[in-house]
Amino acid sequence: MPSLPVRLGLFYSAIFIGLGASAPYIPIWFAERGLSGAQIGLILSAPMMARMITAPAIGVWADSFALRRTPLILMGAVAAACYVLLAAPFGFLWWFAVWFVAASALSTVSPLTDVIALARARRDGFNYGWPRGIGSAAYILANVAAGALVTRGSPDLVLIWIIVSAGLAAVSARVLLPPDPVREEGGRASLAERLAGLRGLLRDGGFMLAVVSVGLIQSAHAFYYGFSALAWKQQGIPETLTGVLWGFGVAVEIGFLWFMEPWRRRVGPRRLLVLGGFAAVVRWAALGLSPPLWLLFPIQALHALSFCATFMASLQIVERLSTPDNASAAQTINSAFSGGLLIGLATLASGALFDAVGAYGYFAMALMSALGLAGALRLYGVRRLDG
Repeated sequence: MPSLPVRLGLFYSAIFIGLGASAPYIPIWFAERGLSGAQIGLILSAPMMARMITAPAIGVWADSFALRRTPLILMGAVAAACYVLLAAPFGFLWWFAVWFVAASALSTVSPLTDVIALARARRDGFNYGWPRGIGSAAYILANVAAGALVTRGSPDLVLIWIIVSAGLAAVSARVLLPPDPVREEGGRASLAERLAGLRGLLRDGGFMLAVVSVGLIQSAHAFYYGFSALAWKQQGIPETLTGVLWGFGVAVEIGFLWFMEPWRRRVGPRRLLVLGGFAAVVRWAALGLSPPLWLLFPIQALHALSFCATFMASLQIVERLSTPDNASAAQTINSAFSGGLLIGLATLASGALFDAVGAYGYFAMALMSALGLAGALRLYGVRRLDG
């Protein structure tokens, strides 16, 4: 049996090979079924917008089990079953409902895995970034491989890919994840205890300041995710180089996860979050000026801070501001702000911004990041994060 960091990395890979195929290419599958762009956008955005409700609810449900891996097994199985049902030709409402369930389940697997990985990294003394970086590498490989399949074959291959990957995630959760208990003293938490833990988080000013600040910085990537390719094309940069620039940003992210752990520990999560917010302001402001190609590579290198440093800081801050009994709810709330409501709203706004002002829309993302940075600086008043 491989070491635990390797097993965790393989499990993250099982999650991300599906996301790496579905994120860019499932719209093609829906379009092949005759759906309009507006219908596809509604299907894809609805689970993100609902994560403010679904993610904490799933987190509370996940803490009802004795072992942390059990809900991950179930959610992988539910997602796989829903992807199979997606093949039924019942039309828009059917696809909307089935995709909503599958995406809501699968998007919560990663933050719940983070709970396991962070606790084990602290207890066993390994770098959490190693297994997570393996997952990021798998995401890139899935992007490339699924793109080649779609180019040479039918979009149905994407659906088959994500069915298999979700099933693989369910099986891998049982085989690769350790049987860590939800409660260190054993047993199961009652519903009243779990709801009390959730209410405590929502009433915790320091916790909510942290997750909103992180959410603002992370969600400011929305314009980049949705419109960087179009903005660069308007500037005369071909699509082939767009792929290179995106790949370079993710490669720097992986290097940060794998090799910067000693530095991250010295810096600490609060300063790391401030650095991430500052880098985001610089990155989006620079891209709003439509810089030349040679300058885009160092700007893309800021992805290591604007995204990855912010992400790593958020995991550590949220872990410190929660307890083992509400850790699942805490990480899912954090994920809901960063990958749910705020980025959904930012994505909707980005479309209108791009139509109106083109690449200048990045300046709105710089402002959003500045608000997150201001919140990050206020975290220096939260005493529980001292030390």
